[in-house]
Amino acid sequence: MKVNMHEAKSQLSRLGRLAWKGEEVVIAKAGEPYLRLEPYRERRGERKPGRLAGQIWMSPNFDDPIPELEEAIENSKIFPDEE
Repeated sequence: MKVNMHEAKSQLSRLGRLAWKGEEVVIAKAGEPYLRLEPYRERRGERKPGRLAGQIWMSPNFDDPIPELEEAIENSKIFPDEE
């Protein structure tokens, strides 16, 4: 939904409810998009690398090539019905 600045001033509560329900609300100034009204969300804490250290396991051969997969990719056709 796109509304002009004057309408947004007089109907902020209604526009806020619409934004909370998931409606995209864009406020325009001189007919051009100016602001986006969206629900406030708490910021997550800062990400800390290594928090899952020791909890994730990868197979030692995780990066080893898979010949069958490579062959299937190399020999595939974009449009299989065309020759």
